[in-house]
Amino acid sequence: MDERQEKLRKIPKVDELIERPALAETARKYGRAAVTRAARGVLAQLRDALLSNPDMPLPPADVLEARICELAGQGARPRMRRVINATGVVLHTNIGRAPLAEQALEDIAEAARGYVNIEYDIERGGRGERSQYVAELLRELTGAEAALVVNNNAAAVFLLLHALRPGAEVIVSRGELVEIGAAFRIPDIMTLAGATLREVGTTNRTRARDYEAAICPGQTGALFKVHTSNFKVEGFTEETSLEELAVLGKAHGLPVYYDLGSGTLLPLEPLGIHSVPHIAACIAKGADAVTFSADKLLGGPQAGVLMGKAETIAKLARHPLMRVLRPGKLTLAALESTLRLYRDAGRAAREIPVLAMLHISLEELQAKAERLAERLAFWHYGVRALREEGRAGGGALPTQVLLSAAVELTPTPAGADALEQALRGAEVPIISRIARDMVLLDVRTMDEADFPIVEACLRRVLA
Repeated sequence: MDERQEKLRKIPKVDELIERPALAETARKYGRAAVTRAARGVLAQLRDALLSNPDMPLPPADVLEARICELAGQGARPRMRRVINATGVVLHTNIGRAPLAEQALEDIAEAARGYVNIEYDIERGGRGERSQYVAELLRELTGAEAALVVNNNAAAVFLLLHALRPGAEVIVSRGELVEIGAAFRIPDIMTLAGATLREVGTTNRTRARDYEAAICPGQTGALFKVHTSNFKVEGFTEETSLEELAVLGKAHGLPVYYDLGSGTLLPLEPLGIHSVPHIAACIAKGADAVTFSADKLLGGPQAGVLMGKAETIAKLARHPLMRVLRPGKLTLAALESTLRLYRDAGRAAREIPVLAMLHISLEELQAKAERLAERLAFWHYGVRALREEGRAGGGALPTQVLLSAAVELTPTPAGADALEQALRGAEVPIISRIARDMVLLDVRTMDEADFPIVEACLRRVLA
């Protein structure tokens, strides 16, 4: 028997390994099945390594035990994990968009612990409406006649158009046929909803008379406007305002729908942000229905909101498709909690994380970056605090530059990609970005409580 076969014979059996004290304790913590799976994986890797490299020494049993314990722990950990957002992108779609306010987290936990009156009217002692508490707050905050909540904004647009008579034409500007995340396109959603798309105008210029010329009695079902929240056309441009469409719709007896994508309940002009539609203003300008995402600049959970005329919203609420698109109790609890904060604008700006990140001053950001840089001074390859530019993200404020501050890390000789990967490999993954062959940690989107995690990760890299 050759030396390789002899080594393979000495590989311990799974049953023998998992009975060892360290693994028995791990089995009590994560379950015997989890440890067994991890042991099989480790031993399979060891066999492959010995077959490909006969000179490799057989590792001691305690090394195998440690690796099995590590894998068992990884397997028991949730695959969806908290990460540290050091990108400076406030609404980062890939890592969950808007983080929720502490009050919303408390209210979610309370709703999750037991039963709630999601469709029970406590005063009457009978069945109630699922979205009634959220709808009351939305009416109060915007002046809308009625409101409805579904599971995301694409669903809101789909429901709105699907509730039209089948095949009815929906007139929309060519310059507003946007593509949202993951290649979902407004024209595709409109077609799937059963509406017939009627494009008017050009990419850069669409006037009210273009809409009017396309109206066909008996065929046209609605005038539709889309806020181009994820791109901007500049130069020789012209668009039809919501006020103009409202007048046109009223003259021809047609509803006017406006997909805001990402609207706001607070004025953002004091922050130098002028391109975001104010939800209450859109209602006041005569839209029969507006739709928007709750997990963008509103700062709530993933949900789609439909608001507007009572007759329009009531029709949508009765539609059979609502049963498919309705949100659950945790979403509604988080949204209600978030909306309650808007009753006090100052409190909302302080406690809703998205708004707090947008309101923080450049001076505060610079001081924050300097504190992180001081903490990471041991990184002998080079570390410094500097001004940077960030983005709102999440399909909002496409051209808006957010002046920010970051800590710039000079990478090890392995390069910036290797350091970025090491940060992602931390126990709490740190999502950074690379610029100028340096790794940047933008502090606008970081909590100072996470600074020790960054420090620990970089110390491990040096070690």
